[in-house]
Amino acid sequence: MNFVDTIFAISSGLPPAAIAVLRISGHAALPAARKLAGDLPEARRAAVRLLSDPDSGSPLDRALVLCFPEPASATGEDIVELHLHGGRAVVRRVEQALAAIPGLRRAEPGEFTRRALANGRIDLTEAEGLGDLLSAETEAQRRRALALAEGGLRARIEAWTQRLLAIAARLEAMLDHSDEEDVAASQAGIARIRADAAALVEEIAAILALPPAERLHDGLRVVLAGPPNAGKSTLLNALAGRDAAIVSPIAGTTRDRIEVPLFHGGIAYLFIDTAGLAESTSDAIEAIGIARARDALENADIILWLGDDAPPDLGNAIAVHARADAAERSVVPEGRIAVSAHSGVGIAELWEALDALAQTLLPPEDAITFNARQRDLGARAALALRSCAVEQDEILMAEHLRAARAAFDSITGRADVESMLDALFSRFCIGK
Repeated sequence: MNFVDTIFAISSGLPPAAIAVLRISGHAALPAARKLAGDLPEARRAAVRLLSDPDSGSPLDRALVLCFPEPASATGEDIVELHLHGGRAVVRRVEQALAAIPGLRRAEPGEFTRRALANGRIDLTEAEGLGDLLSAETEAQRRRALALAEGGLRARIEAWTQRLLAIAARLEAMLDHSDEEDVAASQAGIARIRADAAALVEEIAAILALPPAERLHDGLRVVLAGPPNAGKSTLLNALAGRDAAIVSPIAGTTRDRIEVPLFHGGIAYLFIDTAGLAESTSDAIEAIGIARARDALENADIILWLGDDAPPDLGNAIAVHARADAAERSVVPEGRIAVSAHSGVGIAELWEALDALAQTLLPPEDAITFNARQRDLGARAALALRSCAVEQDEILMAEHLRAARAAFDSITGRADVESMLDALFSRFCIGK
């Protein structure tokens, strides 16, 4: 695509810094750079140049200049990088000089990557991977994001698309020459097409069956639940290592959900402290808190149950014997982890149990996984292929194959996905 404006922005960290990398991208990038630096070095060869104001001729900075002609650049356009001294005044003055050149403007968040997508340098899955990489806070998040950004999911989708195109081509050929084939050969060919479509369904279903990728980024939802005054808030503070929740001997202190993101063992968690699950209450506000606590339990990935009764049958629960340092609670029931938030007893053991359970709820490290958008489209493709595998009408089989291909194209961004691009690139920094 040919964009009208040429954009520029700092693509390194915010000043002050030792070096500030200012990136210019667009059809006017090279002429604009010549106005500041004079003769430019040959492509992909760094050279030092004195940058001067095009209007006054006053020196701006002595910088390292790199040129990347289109189409073999990060955005698919001409790109010039100016490696400046990283002081605020230096960066500000060079940006002012560039902004004064007609046709140049400051870039918007994610605009460089958006141009790379529009110009075919990356696909949508790689752009999503870059966004995840920029926000990665744990090692697991970094590994998955890098695999996406390096084209891991794109390669899988492209392989599926090629197989799908081969299946569709065979079916179209059979439809075009149906009068020339004998019945037995036609039936055998259709059977092979159905089998190949079913095989593709199995591969897609294997990825759909993996834990959702959002758990890596949003954190596993760990809900602390139990009756009033069971020690939930005290335990949350001990796990967080700070006073994240108000602690009081008065039953019902916690009335609303308190969410605390934590990282442990390279895993992201979102701990949720909830109101005590009283059987009945005359307090309207406490009743709302109890309702929200039950809702949190329904959506929990892991439940830390601090009640003395059995945990609710809602999935992955760890039974905790809280206040284990109290004399009246010296006997620990079988199957529970004894914990004292005050003395620290059992906290390390509880973290070990959490991390071990978390590993079973997260995607394998080397697995290609879908995010929510990709998962929906993958399920749509699988449904279309499954329909093709059982469809009796050959023309409808071809339509199901086209629907599956459209879903694949939407995953990679070949189809119209403009509606979600603004939300995606708003997460990017200005110079990315």
